[in-house]
Amino acid sequence: MPHLLLLEDDADIRFGLEQHLKREGFTLNAFGNGRDALRCIASSALGQSPRLDVALLDLTLPDIDGLDVLRAIRADHHYRTLPVVLVTARNEEIDRVLGLELGADDYITKPFSTRELVARIRAILRRAAFMDPANPQQKLAFGPIAVDLEMHIARMDGEAMELTRREFELLAYFLQNPRRVLTRERILQQVWGLEYLGESRTIDAHVRRVRAKLGTAGALIETVVGVGYRLGSVDG
Repeated sequence: MPHLLLLEDDADIRFGLEQHLKREGFTLNAFGNGRDALRCIASSALGQSPRLDVALLDLTLPDIDGLDVLRAIRADHHYRTLPVVLVTARNEEIDRVLGLELGADDYITKPFSTRELVARIRAILRRAAFMDPANPQQKLAFGPIAVDLEMHIARMDGEAMELTRREFELLAYFLQNPRRVLTRERILQQVWGLEYLGESRTIDAHVRRVRAKLGTAGALIETVVGVGYRLGSVDG
């Protein structure tokens, strides 16, 4: 049963979300201000309260900025990869962009349907499952490429690579599925957590960047025309 941190300053909205999320099978800690949420995160990281599986953060708070709560989450090595969904107002485009740059996984704008919110939360939980450091497959390798999920480090011929978070997750997904053809739709769902199509250019751009950073080993990521990509030849 996923455990969720809910941070929403509006008491009526918070109560409504609590009731709906509980009906959907979530357990949760709900707060109306950032400082209480930060205390919960610290307590959870120390094992003094239930471990968090996902966070839903309102950006407009009475005490501190919601982005500061996001920064604190990403600064804590226990929750560096915790899935985070931002709740924003329609006029907060700059904050949404900054939130995604700081490591948020998704955002949803008010007003929103609880059905869409739950779908988004479940999508990023599915995406997070394959990146879980508790997974037995913590260390992955293929030829000269190696990834350590727990340490969040990728290496090429033993040298650490500089990858963005999404590039790291994309490379890890390839290493978890060697010699298997991965469609763009499947990559979107597993790495980006998106439930819709039409974003193939996003996939292609990230694959190009990962190939470039791999140097000559970039050729190991093959394009399967009209389908997607594959790490390693079936004859290799």
